[in-house]
Amino acid sequence: MKYQTIVNGQTFDIEINQDGRILVNGEERAIDFRVLREGELYSILLDHRSYEAVVDERDNTYYVLLVGDMYEVQVTDERSRRLASAFMAFGEVSGEVSVRAPMPGLIVRVPVQEGEAVTKGQTLVILESMKMENELKAPRDGTVRHVHVKAGDSVEQNKVLVTLT
Repeated sequence: MKYQTIVNGQTFDIEINQDGRILVNGEERAIDFRVLREGELYSILLDHRSYEAVVDERDNTYYVLLVGDMYEVQVTDERSRRLASAFMAFGEVSGEVSVRAPMPGLIVRVPVQEGEAVTKGQTLVILESMKMENELKAPRDGTVRHVHVKAGDSVEQNKVLVTLT
């Protein structure tokens, strides 16, 4: 598994192989890691030197006290980085966008009309599913090109409800 770790602003690429080998920025390191007190105190043997670390996790950031120095550490795995970049790319959508039903249900209301300008986050359709009303919102600013449903329609998952340009 590959990780990107940022320690006090400096980035390290860490790879943990199935055979237990660890590469830090491509360089193999000898490491042994033990939990002394869950979520708080750890023992680390790094390149045959022993360390104890106190770790405090807050808001997806680890604060590590090691040999009298405090380090701010953020860790992301390869999968999370790919997902984040995919969502960032999605945020830059241009052209036509189809808003689809995330689940099967009944259309309760469509508060927009074709030709209407909408803003990101504006409710386009209210869908009832499992006795709950779900507001489906515009993923970006745009104009309603086509409304594919009306109140009272039953829809299946992934049905296109509204198209924006």
